[in-house]
Amino acid sequence: MSDRVAAPSHPSAKGATVIVGGTSGIGLATAELLAREGRAGIVLMGRNAERGAAAVSAVAAVGSAVPGFRRVDAGDPSAVAEALSEVRDTHRHVDTVVCSTAADFRPELLHRCGPDEIVGALRALTEPPLIVTHAALTLLREQGGGCIVTVASDAAKVPTPGEAAIGAAMAAIVMFSRVAALEGKRDNVRVNVVTPSLVAGTPTSDALLADGFSRRLFERAAERAELGIVVPQDVAELIAFLSSPRAAKITGQVLSVNGGVSVA
Repeated sequence: MSDRVAAPSHPSAKGATVIVGGTSGIGLATAELLAREGRAGIVLMGRNAERGAAAVSAVAAVGSAVPGFRRVDAGDPSAVAEALSEVRDTHRHVDTVVCSTAADFRPELLHRCGPDEIVGALRALTEPPLIVTHAALTLLREQGGGCIVTVASDAAKVPTPGEAAIGAAMAAIVMFSRVAALEGKRDNVRVNVVTPSLVAGTPTSDALLADGFSRRLFERAAERAELGIVVPQDVAELIAFLSSPRAAKITGQVLSVNGGVSVA
């Protein structure tokens, strides 16, 4: 029998939980759930200070601690790295970084999209999650552990008409995260991805269901959700699990929450 003592695979859950894109939708639902579960040190990050203040009030109303908010553009590498470092300095440890950013891009058939639209969509969709993952991995490795959970989309796994750019972007996020998991595990850093399909009750779904091709596409997706249309709280439950000690041995995984829209 070896005398080697394994390092802990998850931090003590007494440090900070950072939720980038935490002021609405899945990010806000996750913050509220974690607050109800008694998670302390929740820090929301987003671009809109007014929405951030409203989110802080909503999370504080369901938990015993008042969360923090930092105005950060997740597409700015230096701003993200600086914000995470400041959170670590304040809370002494960052346990979890959740990335739940979104971009305004509606599905459209490929032949109707111009090259500039495709390139623009790829950048808008991929840059924030990749930047956040890189900054988080760097910081968590330095402190000796932690976990990252990124929200992507089932478009990474299932080819769908109108989602060529979205699917390519989500697949990039997934592979980037899996490699980060592979590289981070030796330093007790876990990285996982959650991939919903249609999520009702979010600003993104409201825009998708407004009209046009995307409305028809997601109405059909809703019909295939025999287990029920997913809401932000459903995704939040999985994020909460993955960021807890209960998931201490889980890394590099890509988990769907889609109500049965697909089983890929």
